[in-house]
Amino acid sequence: MKGNEAVAHAAIRLGVDGYFGYPITPQSEILETLMAEAPWKTTGMVVLQAESETASINMVYGGAGCGKAVMTSSSSPGLSLMQEGLSYLAAGSLPCLVINVMRGGPGLGTIQPSQSDYFQTVKGGGHGDYKMVTLAPASVQEMSDFVGLGFELAFKHSTPVMILTDGVIGQMMEKVKLPEFRRRRTEEEIRKQCPWATLGKTPDRKPNIITTLELDAHAMERININLQEKYRKIEESEIRYQEIDCDDMDYLIVAFGSAARISQKAAELAKAEGIKVGIIRPITLWPYPSDIINQYASKVKGILTVEFNAGQMVEDVRLAVNGKVPVEHFGRLGGIIPTPFEVVSALKQKLIK
Repeated sequence: MKGNEAVAHAAIRLGVDGYFGYPITPQSEILETLMAEAPWKTTGMVVLQAESETASINMVYGGAGCGKAVMTSSSSPGLSLMQEGLSYLAAGSLPCLVINVMRGGPGLGTIQPSQSDYFQTVKGGGHGDYKMVTLAPASVQEMSDFVGLGFELAFKHSTPVMILTDGVIGQMMEKVKLPEFRRRRTEEEIRKQCPWATLGKTPDRKPNIITTLELDAHAMERININLQEKYRKIEESEIRYQEIDCDDMDYLIVAFGSAARISQKAAELAKAEGIKVGIIRPITLWPYPSDIINQYASKVKGILTVEFNAGQMVEDVRLAVNGKVPVEHFGRLGGIIPTPFEVVSALKQKLIK
């Protein structure tokens, strides 16, 4: 099935309580598959096409405030409309899952794949000092797997989680093993797991109130300090990455998502020419695997980032390397997908010369 379809099936099987979204290519199959499967008849899952992306994220805000496992999905322009709501969710420490199947931009752009929303996602597209755990799948299987992982991390750390993918992974078809069916949590289970949830006051506690407004500057600073402490703990425990052929290499490629798959083939082509290339694939784009990249920087002659953009993740790689070796970027823009041959050519021109 398609990556988008795998997300929908995984959500139903994992006992997700609600999906609120709006159609936009190249992610529309998530909503379409959920509507076709009609889980409200089987699991009780709410599936709603809202009137806009802005309405969708605020419905997620409401559902998350009730401790429910809720999610939305969209593509690049739609995510721009959701940024205010994402900032509210982060400020309220509310768990939820958001999926961005990126397309070319800026503006309405094209429906073709891109990775140009990296800055928007990992640097905080909304206002304020907040972070979102960001997972970058590279296969249809990971599109399915990361739904479960995303909700696990969201509830573990009380934070919104983003699955940042692109039209290649969303639209491509591969074999996938879907998760086992899991029933939705009861209200009693939600109250136990999420004692802060706004499910109605019980006689043994004060009312639960969720707000992101604090007019006292000192109190607002304490809220921010608490958020930053949470982010530090996430950085200590949740960094994920994949190392490919890094035992014996002269050059390192850093790439995520579908760009990493193309880079893996490029490394094979380079090896056939006697050029030893390893790959680091960041699975979490935030928290970012800076330490492992820094460690490898002292073992290689140069690093190339491969991205479907004008150069975004390359800045995090340069920060991680801290000047140890040259770091160059190669990318195509506007929805053009580079070939493995182009990646090898860029490696030669930019680093080997």
